[in-house]
Amino acid sequence: MTLEEMITAVQTALGAEPDGKAGPETWSAIYKAVVLKKSGAKVVVPEMTAADPRSEKSIATLATEVQPLARALVHKAAAAGITIKVISGLRTFDEQNALFAQGRTTPGNIVTNARGGYSNHNFGIAFDVGVFEGNKYLGESPKYKAVGALGMDIGLEWGGSWKTIVDEPHFQLRPGWANDLTERQMLAELRDRVGGGGPVFA
Repeated sequence: MTLEEMITAVQTALGAEPDGKAGPETWSAIYKAVVLKKSGAKVVVPEMTAADPRSEKSIATLATEVQPLARALVHKAAAAGITIKVISGLRTFDEQNALFAQGRTTPGNIVTNARGGYSNHNFGIAFDVGVFEGNKYLGESPKYKAVGALGMDIGLEWGGSWKTIVDEPHFQLRPGWANDLTERQMLAELRDRVGGGGPVFA
């Protein structure tokens, strides 16, 4: 049995999303089943410690399923000696279109190839981080690769592992229903779901 299969089995037994990645949901379920059960304490799983104020402002815009993973990434990076902040979360379609226009029909550099409705940011399932040294933001740093590995370890998709457009600051959480879909198919379904007032993850 592989480690991923073991984690999946534990997740299934505890009623957590069986994705084979030990993220915050899995650890909360383990904490409830092992620590609280053993101590006989009231079953109240403590909330994860908040990140820095700037990160929390962006995290608050994300889908509730994504928020604990974003916080976990900030904390895991800090434990590895890397300071990161979540600098971008949910974007409206209009905000995405304005970013798409940049470097094309408005001044500035091209920063995205996605129009409104064609970015995972538009659905609250994606966020961008920045690496900092003190108060200095580092747009480029080998530390992004280290943070990428940490993010994938807790179950996030990392833009730095993409084959076409490499986006090292980008992380996203793919809904379970989209595991076998291409990115294009997932985005089409997300547009339909959100347009119809449906849930992103259920």
